[in-house]
Amino acid sequence: MVVGSGIMDIVVEGSRSLKEKRSVVRRILGRTKNAFNVSIAEVGACNDWKRCRIGFSVVGNERGFVQSKMDKIVNFIEGLHLADVIHVTMELCSISPTRDGCGDYIIDEFQES
Repeated sequence: MVVGSGIMDIVVEGSRSLKEKRSVVRRILGRTKNAFNVSIAEVGACNDWKRCRIGFSVVGNERGFVQSKMDKIVNFIEGLHLADVIHVTMELCSISPTRDGCGDYIIDEFQES
């Protein structure tokens, strides 16, 4: 399994209040979620009038598929022209029961209480 996670910093230039910024952010999150069926949320700079940090995550079974979908998400958000994307950080992690991916957490047995 491959897990891709990303953090995107955006600026809402025309925003003059938190209400205006949150309206734009809600549209970005909703449209992205509908287009890609992805987990996405505002994760930082929540009380800043113009800035926002968005986190998103993609899961798949092929590294190329996950990377491609993450790139498409970033391009989609930029293409909405609702806010300016100023920084993007993405990370891919392979998780396997047979090799160390990125901090594997393996439970060998399932125990019922």
